[in-house]
Amino acid sequence: MTTVKQKPKTVVDLAINDGSFTTLVDALKSADLVGALKADGPFTVFAPNDDAFAKLPKGTQKSLMKSTNKSRLEDTLKYHVIQGRKMASDLSSVSSVKTLSGDSLEVRKEGNVIHVGDAKIRQTNLEAENGIVHVIDQVLMPKEVD
Repeated sequence: MTTVKQKPKTVVDLAINDGSFTTLVDALKSADLVGALKADGPFTVFAPNDDAFAKLPKGTQKSLMKSTNKSRLEDTLKYHVIQGRKMASDLSSVSSVKTLSGDSLEVRKEGNVIHVGDAKIRQTNLEAENGIVHVIDQVLMPKEVD
């Protein structure tokens, strides 16, 4: 008899269970956003894995995680989340999406690869009960407000 694998309850649970999003999970905890992403949603999360965080310029990750930069970290993380359940097929037919930070994020398809901002989606349609996670290859940084 085969067992059916249950969907993780939330996008946060999915990230925790996967094991390749430890930096993202730590950042969500630092920004006090875990509770928000455990809510009903639905959410679509463009999730940078640990390798994506490692590509940030030296010192950027450490700087973002400082308590004095909490609002910047929060904005950066919200820039990776959109309202609604957007599968890859939904994303391939739009040119931009509005993020929870209030900014628009460019979406484009090149061949079989969907890009969000400067990142490529490396794995699509990871499902949780309250949303979808797409794994991206770099951390998206919102434009600085002067």
